[in-house]
Amino acid sequence: MRLSQTLLVVFILVPIIEIYFLIKVGQTIGAGWTLLYIILTALIGTHLLKRQGLYTLNKAQSLMAQGQMPTEALLEGLLLLISGLLLLTPGFFTDAIGLAILLPPFRRYWLAHLLGYFQHRAVYRHQTNATSNHTIEGEYSKDD
Repeated sequence: MRLSQTLLVVFILVPIIEIYFLIKVGQTIGAGWTLLYIILTALIGTHLLKRQGLYTLNKAQSLMAQGQMPTEALLEGLLLLISGLLLLTPGFFTDAIGLAILLPPFRRYWLAHLLGYFQHRAVYRHQTNATSNHTIEGEYSKDD
């Protein structure tokens, strides 16, 4: 499945899942408590995101000061950005995924997969460029 098809499915399914859970939870605990829960998860998630983000920024700066490339810290920052966007989106499903990404073991799992993905793409791209020879031989002369 292509990225565009996957995004289309996500943009259709996620709101349906969110609406379903909002209705079910609202019927069970009431609309006021449901809204309070959504607001509290956004506030708690924002606080945790700020703490984790500052830690990741400090780690990246430390690595750069040592002359190392902060690849993992940058990808971790990307995951934290995704987590923040999910936490700010009202709903239970996106909050659960956003909070899960904030948990270090879950984030390390996705970080390992992202690193593997990008390393595989870099090796593949390097091999593709190394094997293709686009040299055109010929002679050149300028006539006045």
